[in-house]
Amino acid sequence: MSDQSLPSILLVEDTPIQARTYLDYLVGGPWRVEHVETGAEARVRLAEDPPDLLLLDIRLPDMDGMEILRQVRAEALSMGVVMITSNASITLAVACMQAGANDFLVKPFSPDRLTLTLRNVLDHQRLSQEVQTLREDLGIAAFQGFVGSSAAMQRVYRLIEASASSAATVFITGESGTGKELAAEALHKNGSRRSGPFVPLNCGAIPKDLMESEIFGHVKGAFTGAVADREGAAALANKGTLFLDEICEMNLNLQTKLLRFLQTGTVQRVGGDKPHKVDVRIVCATNRDPLAEVHAGRFREDLYYRLHVIPVKLPALRERNGDIIELADHFLASIAQEEGKAFAGFSAAAAQAIAGYDWPGNVRQLINVLRNVVVLNAGPEVTLPMLPQDIAQGVADLTTRAAPMIEAEGGPPTQESIEPLWVVEKRTIERAVEACDGNIPRAAALLRVSPSTIYRKKLAWDEGRH
Repeated sequence: MSDQSLPSILLVEDTPIQARTYLDYLVGGPWRVEHVETGAEARVRLAEDPPDLLLLDIRLPDMDGMEILRQVRAEALSMGVVMITSNASITLAVACMQAGANDFLVKPFSPDRLTLTLRNVLDHQRLSQEVQTLREDLGIAAFQGFVGSSAAMQRVYRLIEASASSAATVFITGESGTGKELAAEALHKNGSRRSGPFVPLNCGAIPKDLMESEIFGHVKGAFTGAVADREGAAALANKGTLFLDEICEMNLNLQTKLLRFLQTGTVQRVGGDKPHKVDVRIVCATNRDPLAEVHAGRFREDLYYRLHVIPVKLPALRERNGDIIELADHFLASIAQEEGKAFAGFSAAAAQAIAGYDWPGNVRQLINVLRNVVVLNAGPEVTLPMLPQDIAQGVADLTTRAAPMIEAEGGPPTQESIEPLWVVEKRTIERAVEACDGNIPRAAALLRVSPSTIYRKKLAWDEGRH
């Protein structure tokens, strides 16, 4: 990777010894670092060549570093800002964050603390820029039926957009209910074949003895029941897209014939003797691990490599951090309109339960649960008792396992019973993480904070800071 492709950091520190120390900390990292000593120099650099991240001391010889921070945010410069201070005051930290800083460091700090902070801020900046770009370019909420603005889904949208116009075969994987057919349709509708047919075929829903006929067609009299010539899915998809869902359900004999079709571009009907050319793009999908199927001898290795040109992995709903409530709001509004109900949202407890549930059936399960709720209840909001017990129980479990300990004795509290706020906060977060079996993103969703907040606090506790 060339130096120019690395993210740039501008260090603003007026004390030479400290500046040298920080520069030494950053040597060899995945970034380019430039150093200036004054606020005036920093302003010149910001005007000429804004960095990706500004590492800014609050106390400068010619001005307050907060002035530069406010200027950066007022001019909407797209960079991360980390403030450096020798004052561990909570008031000052809050002021920095309110002014737009991404994080702050209190002197003295270790090399690991510095590099971890910078990596986190740069990663956040990169993901934010990806999300913003996709929102501007693709219209995220209306991307071919997909809903969700998580980083995991942004990568899917970008991959679909990049590969849609290609003729290369796309292999979609993902758990049941993640939207594999929706992704296949998005590939078709965004590509150069959009004016042609989109022909889906579920390889797991058709009897094995009829599958060859379904794909390649048959001639009259080819087998019992073949009372007329019939085109197969491959011919019907000519000039368009053939979507082979659950491809790993196809038997080995037919896999051989599918491989020949992919190599020659010709189809021959069952019982026929005249092959003819078709022009189709193949998109396939499975909820299994296709390579594991190859190793188990259930899927031909040569067919796997022929199909696995552009892999698209759809994330499970539990991996789409932040998307669950967005999806729930979207589908609740849609289903309520279909059913003529007045639901307009979720109670806080219901939203907490939905956000914290694993959703093993993914988006399909979420839609089915919401339809059940809407059909069997009346609005204006979805409440916790309306949800299935296994989903609602998660909130009760968290309340029991993660709530701060309450003294058993009655009577008014005493000064001796009062604990520092950070102790109560630490215990609550640790119990929430424990209640979620160590899953920090899920605990963060239930606590209504960002995962980065928990990671940052855990790091502070590990370093003995409160």
